[in-house]
Parts: sequence; structure tokens; C-alpha cells
Amino acid sequence: MSQTLRNLQKSRQGTPANAVSFPAMLEQFKGEIARALPRHLSPERIVRVALTAFRLNPKLADVDPRSVFAAVIQSSQLGLEVGLMGEAHLVPFGSQCQLIPGYQGLMKLARNSGLVQDIYGHEVRINDRFDIVLGLHRSLMHEPLKQNGFPAGDDERGAVVGFYAVAVLKDGSRTFHALSREQVEQVRDHSRGYQMVRKLRKESPWDTHFVSMGLKTVIRRLCNLLPKSPELAMALAMDELNERGETQNLGVAEAIDGSWAPVLDEQPDDTGQASDPARAATRKPLADLLAGIGQALSLEALDEVYAQAEDAVAGDDLEQLLRAYRSRKAALTAPSQPSSPSSPIRGVVNNASA
Repeated sequence: MSQTLRNLQKSRQGTPANAVSFPAMLEQFKGEIARALPRHLSPERIVRVALTAFRLNPKLADVDPRSVFAAVIQSSQLGLEVGLMGEAHLVPFGSQCQLIPGYQGLMKLARNSGLVQDIYGHEVRINDRFDIVLGLHRSLMHEPLKQNGFPAGDDERGAVVGFYAVAVLKDGSRTFHALSREQVEQVRDHSRGYQMVRKLRKESPWDTHFVSMGLKTVIRRLCNLLPKSPELAMALAMDELNERGETQNLGVAEAIDGSWAPVLDEQPDDTGQASDPARAATRKPLADLLAGIGQALSLEALDEVYAQAEDAVAGDDLEQLLRAYRSRKAALTAPSQPSSPSSPIRGVVNNASA
């Protein structure tokens, strides 16, 4: 194990006075980023992209910066860029950062596998011509409403009624997957992540970017049916954890040495519905849920952690969870006090040269 990895692991015993911010951490461990990257990616570019993504989402400042750093490393391992390109996104999840692949990233990984020549998706609107034939001779036809030979504007084409994705395989054969709007909304409504956002009465990407989320849903379904590279399989598994409302538990050391892998204890059903709360409780002990509440660094993060955790427990466990929530909320709203050894650690000990 490198000295850098030892320093990262020791960071959990650090103090706030020794902690460094995420931007400083990126610069400090640029060498580790370079070693994690595929040859065609520049560490300088990845650092710039990561800083841009971090600054565009102020909520990332409220999570453990090590988890943001781990997400950037893991994204680099996959060959995806976080941020504006839409290949992957850094998303706060309680006190941690999640790496969420976008549909552009899934299509990129499918193409990079060498097993898929091309992959694409489109929304279908009510005034378009659209038809599907299944069975022994499958076919798909989509002709958008036109004006002067060109696709008409969205207003003229009308409301979105469905989505489809097509893949061209290495041998030239084609396959596709299509979902009606109702089917896409059913997948959305069964997502634990979406349920948690609705419970907290927050705005979801489904509210602001419905077409993009619908495209991702159908492209993800198609990717599950395709021959996969390890990178595509990893991205799909990470996205599934997010849909289930479960933390990815990204570790810095594991991301750097390439040993991190998502843990999927069970498969969702055909509708995309995550496991029920009673079964979730058997997967995540009460101690872990209480620890997550104790590590929340802001009231917003605390509410998210509690909303996720309360669905997994009942009875006396729920009472303990509620007491922990109230205690942590009181601590976060109390006037600032001198740091104690048990304070949550935010950052990495700046002792890489030790």
C-alpha cells in the first residue's frame, strides 16, 4: 500500500484543524488521480472538471470531501467526466457523495466496450408517427412530425408519450427497447431515491429534466440487455444503488487501487421496485443507521439521512432513530462550540509527506 493510501486511511483520526478542503485535496493528490486514469485522460483536465462540478453544486460543500474525492477517482476509473458533459454527476446523499452515471455516460461506456457500434435514444411525442412490432421479426418505426422536411418543434409535436433506445451490435445486428410514458413514470415512482425526494418535498431531476430522465430510464434498460464491459456493468450497478436509495459507500483507497465494487444484496423486481423496508432493515443494521445520523454535517443532510433510514426500521428501533435525529439536530443548531475528538472529520489530514 502506498504512503498516500495510508495517509488517506489515517484521515479518520484527524482533527478539523488538520483537514483540507476538496479543492485542496484534488491538488494534493493529483498524482494519485493520474495513476487512476486511463491513458487518454489528463489529470489536469479531470481536476478542472471536478472543481467545476463541485462549484456548480454548493450542497457538495456539506458532505465529507473524501467521498467527493472518491467519486471523482471512481469516475476517472470508468473513463467518465463529471459535470456539464452529462456523463456522470456528483450528487449529495446525506453526509456522502454519490457518483451517478448519466445516460450520455452509459452510452459512452457501451460504445467503448467494443461490443456495441452505436447506441441512441429518443422521446416520442403524441403527434409523431410511431409503431412497434414484436415477435419473430421485430421492428421499430419513428417518424417525428415534420415541417418543411425537418422535425417540428416540441410544441407542435405535442406531449411526450414514450421513449425508446436502439443499439447496433458489433456484428451489425440491432436491438431496441421501448417504454410508454406510463411505464417510465412507474419506474420513477418505485425508485426509493425519488420517493425520498418527494417525502422531503424537494425538487427532483424528474421535475426539471423529465425527457433526460426518461431517456436514461430506457437506455439503462437496454444496456442491461447488451453485452457489457466491466466498466458498463459497474456504472449500471452504481446507478441501481442510487435508484434503491442506498449509499454507494465509496472509499478513497478502494477507488484509487481499483478494488471498490458496489454491493447489490438482491435484485429489484421487473417493475424496477426496490426491496421493501422490512427486508432493507435486515441488510442495514440499526447501528449503521444511527452512525449515518451522527455523521450528518448539515440539517439538510440530516433530514435526507433520516428520511431514508426511517423506512427501514420500526418499533423500538424507530424510537432510537428518532432520538438520535433530535439529538443531532440540536447539536447542529446549537451555537458553535470548541471541537471535540468525537466531531465528524471533514477532509484529509495534510500529512502526505509524512
